[in-house]
Amino acid sequence: MAQQEVARPGVGIGAGTPTVRPTPKPTLGSGPFAWLEQIAGMVMLTGQTIVSMFTPPYTWGPEFVEQSFLVVKRAFIPCLFCTAVFSWGAPGISGGAIIATLATTDRLGSFAIMASVRELATWINGMVIAGVAGTAICSDLGARKIRDELDALAVLGTDLIKSLIVPRFLALGLMCVIFNYWNTLISIVGQMVANMMVWQETAAGFVLTFSSNFTIAELVFNGMKVLTFGFIIAIVCCYKGLNAKGGSAGVGRAVNQAVVISFCAIYIYNYLLNSLLLGAFPETATLR
Repeated sequence: MAQQEVARPGVGIGAGTPTVRPTPKPTLGSGPFAWLEQIAGMVMLTGQTIVSMFTPPYTWGPEFVEQSFLVVKRAFIPCLFCTAVFSWGAPGISGGAIIATLATTDRLGSFAIMASVRELATWINGMVIAGVAGTAICSDLGARKIRDELDALAVLGTDLIKSLIVPRFLALGLMCVIFNYWNTLISIVGQMVANMMVWQETAAGFVLTFSSNFTIAELVFNGMKVLTFGFIIAIVCCYKGLNAKGGSAGVGRAVNQAVVISFCAIYIYNYLLNSLLLGAFPETATLR
């Protein structure tokens, strides 16, 4: 039986022409400038979230309550523990040693504003919530993505931004603010106790110098900082979860990338906002 000749795509039978193969198109998120694409995607997701948040119907209420409870359940104890330990050791003992070297232990209360209110409490708050609650949100959305649950919801006509992203965006922002004021109080008390026990500073002297240096600008910038921390964590973790691919291993990579990006974004934003505070209110740079 004669063997049947099969034509190959791009090659003429008996013509001897070379095979012409189409140039493969770059995949989404690949290439040396993939990070620019991801930044643009996060910015677009932020805009879509804000628009959807103020657009009726407001059906994200029950999911917002559930996500807020999730953040409290997962992050409350780690935030409390990390804040108490760090405030005792870093500004309380190590910072007190610097102040004592300068023979100005009567200014330990004013140092607490810079160490606890401006830096330590807000930084720990963002790190813990990103590492605990943010990873939970990213892994949840990533698992739904690889199981095609998100595609199924979209086919059913569900607004994924309004039903999934908006409640997580608001929950992380609100919980960051609430946790921050609790963390700030714990940090100040921890530093005061360390100053009293190690450097023999009186509670009255600590409170007096603290109150004389505390300003409304510190309080406002403190709240603005942690509110934006929560929004940054929410957008980064939701974006990475929605774009997870490659099975369960891909979800793990998305979670890891979400934590690293959140940390870096928090560092950069913290530096920018502190520079704005010191530039707009020069009196906050001095210890009185």
